[in-house]
Formats: sequence, structure tokens, C-alpha cells
Amino acid sequence: MWSFQKQVILAVQQHRLVLVKTCHGVGKSWTAARTAGHWLDVHPRGKAFVVTSAPSAPQIKAILWREIGRVHDIGGLDGRVNQLEWYMTVASGREELVAFGRKPDDYDPAAFQGIHARFVLVILDEANGIRGALHEAASSLIANDYGRMLMIGNPDDPQGEYFEASKPGSGWFVLQVGAFDSPNFTGEEIPAELRHDLIGRLYVEEKRRKWAPKWVWVDKEGQPSSPEEGVRVVPPADIRPEEINPFWSSKILGEFPAVSLEQSLIPLSWILAAQKRTLMRRGGGTIGLDVGAGGDASCGAHNDSGVCRILWEDNNPDTMQTCGKAVEALHEVGAEKVHVDVIGIGRGVVDRGKELGEPFFEVNVSDAPDDPKRFLNHRSEIWWDVRTAFERGQIDLDPEDEDTAAELVEIRYKRSSVGKIQIESKQEAKNRGVKSPNRAESIMLSYAKIRKKYTEATWGAKN
Repeated sequence: MWSFQKQVILAVQQHRLVLVKTCHGVGKSWTAARTAGHWLDVHPRGKAFVVTSAPSAPQIKAILWREIGRVHDIGGLDGRVNQLEWYMTVASGREELVAFGRKPDDYDPAAFQGIHARFVLVILDEANGIRGALHEAASSLIANDYGRMLMIGNPDDPQGEYFEASKPGSGWFVLQVGAFDSPNFTGEEIPAELRHDLIGRLYVEEKRRKWAPKWVWVDKEGQPSSPEEGVRVVPPADIRPEEINPFWSSKILGEFPAVSLEQSLIPLSWILAAQKRTLMRRGGGTIGLDVGAGGDASCGAHNDSGVCRILWEDNNPDTMQTCGKAVEALHEVGAEKVHVDVIGIGRGVVDRGKELGEPFFEVNVSDAPDDPKRFLNHRSEIWWDVRTAFERGQIDLDPEDEDTAAELVEIRYKRSSVGKIQIESKQEAKNRGVKSPNRAESIMLSYAKIRKKYTEATWGAKN
């Protein structure tokens, strides 16, 4: 057990309401499981009860309760544990349920009623996803003076009960753990096997390059260092909280993002909702192809009825190989067409695709918009259509694709001097330390409406 886990167990012993916000990969669910096992172990059998919940079935069953089962086995604890329940034999010799896990789809708020025990512990894993009536129902279980509630999770969405409870003066005891508090950076002595399970330098450095390129590694004395020797990453002196990529804040620093809704084209909450959403594929769809130039990566995204997935991203400078990869992807996913940004080197990709008789269509984002009174250019107009799809709940993003989500939240817009909507250019984004949003741009291109002048080509026989 490393010190973070000890702090959480001790906090639950001493405080009625405990909130833990952590970065990615520090053992949140393992810590919650140990807390549950400790609670049942230190209280008299039949007097204690643990209620656990999480936003999804995989989180509650395949993650949290798998860890609870391991805690039971490793600790040699009383009773028996199955996939979602823990039973113990009480003083009378009868077997009683002493802990269970439920996901939101399994109950309405009233289903939490009827849990009676002197020492009730409620654990909400990935607590940011449990809100409203369900959160209130869970809170009602600790009505007596001996009950406790533990909310633990990644602070990714700055709204809801979990976020409000994290604020000073909320009445909650708050613990925060970032990547640089973990043993792989502090040097805390832990078993080697555990060290391999915790967030490491390779992951942090990969995300620093993408999400926080202006941040630098430093050693214990605060001097510039390498990723291999550094103990933490620090921001430039003039950075403002709202300029920090929200995914760097939550996944690495273990802090809630400070997002400016006035500048962000697509609010973080819409992106997170899209990652949790499941839409039906209808077949076909469009591949958006952003062809990299000047060292930027090329990227292809497939959009099938709003289900958007990145197919590939690479730094291959050979445009003919990029064209070949798009042709291959076109047939593999059964897409109907490929949209290519033709500014710069994208023109050659489109021309070659047409020569092959493939449905390649050009998108010139610098063209005039269809609605010139509202938008500065075609790029701004397409991006606004993407924003509208997010707002209406018509986009489904890969929940594991952190990089695409991180790029999307960095897309900013403003009003020109004559009041037209204008999307920040790639160069403007680079000037403030943001890498080229190739993944986000490929999704944007998949939403472009192909204009008549681009559809007049007759597709020949395929070579």
C-alpha cells in the first residue's frame, strides 16, 4: 500500500464526507476497494454495510468489484465475495449481505432505500458521473452520525455534485493526487510490481508533448531536467489557468479544468457526453482526411451517422502513400467518400484519388461560406456545424481516445470586427503553444457539405 491509499482510509475514518480527486493511473478503484475491505474488517459483523456505485456497468463490475474481490482474497477477509456482492456470517450464524455494487441503470433512486446498518459507507467510484437524484439517494443512506461517504474519481468535468463538493467551504474533506505525487516521481518505496501499475514517465511525456508542449521538466531543485530524470513538469511563468488544456489538468495534474466557455467552440461537457454516448452506425459514411504539411501529421477519421473514429495518424510525408492509405481505409470501413482539405499538399492527394476512380472530394476551407453574413469563411461554417452536432447530442466519440477529445476542446472561436464567426487558425493555435489539431480537423472535414462544383467529375473505372 502506498501513502495515498493510507491517506484515503484514514480520511474515511476521521471525516464524514471525503472527496478524492486524482490523475489517471494512480489506483483509484484499488484504493476504493481497500477502503471498502477495511471498513467491513474493522466494524462488527452485521453492524456495517458498504454501498458502491459507478456510472457504468464495466466500472462497477469489471473494475471496482474485481478489485474488491482481490482485496478480500489478499487480506483473508471474512465472508464470500461474488461479482457484485459480499456476504458474511453474522453472530446468529445466518449469512447476510454486507456490501453490494449497483450501476445507475439497475435502479431508480428509491432502490437505495431500506439499507439499515449503524456503520454505512457509501463509495462512489468515478463520482463525477453520478448526479442528481441518484446522488441524493446515495447521500440519504448516511443519515445517522456514523455513516460515511467517499467520492473518488478523475476531475474531468467542472460541474455537478462532485465538482461542487470539491470547492472550499463545501463541508467535504478533499484529497488531491497528481501524477507527480505518485511513487514513480517521488521515489516513495513501494513493491516493484505496484510501480509498474502506476502512471509513468512515458505516458506523462507523451501527453506533455501533445497537451502541454510549453511545460518543462525540472529536478528536485527546480532546475530544467530531462523526462528520464525530472520529478515534475512545470508551466511557463505567464500561463493562465484557462489556458491549460483541460485533459492535462484532469489526467495529469488531478485538478478540475478551468475552461473559458467564451473561447471554447465545443464545451468540455459536450465532448465528455459524446464519449459516453452510443449512436447507431448506418453503414457508409465519410472519411475526413487532413493532409499534414510542415511536419504536421496526416490524419483520417471515419464519420458514420455521427459515430466518429480516428482511423490513423502518421507523419509520412509521401502524399501518394497517404492517398493509398485513404483508399485502403475507404474500402475497409465501407465509407462512401473521402473529403480532403486541398489547401497546400492536399491537392495532389485528391487528384490522385480521382485518377484512381475513387470518390475523393475536395474541401477548400478558405472558400467563401454559404452564409457570408454570419461566417468569415467556409472553415468557420463547417466547424459550426460540428459544434451544432455536439450540442444536439448527434456525435459519438471513442471514450478511450483522449487525444482527439483534447484537441477538440482546444478549438476556439471569436467574432471578427464586423461580427462574423471566425475559428482560430492553426497558426494562431500554435502561437499559444497548441499542437496542430489534425485529429479534430479530420473530423471537421467529414462534416463538410460538398459543393456542386466539386461533384461534376465523372468517376472512371478503377485502376
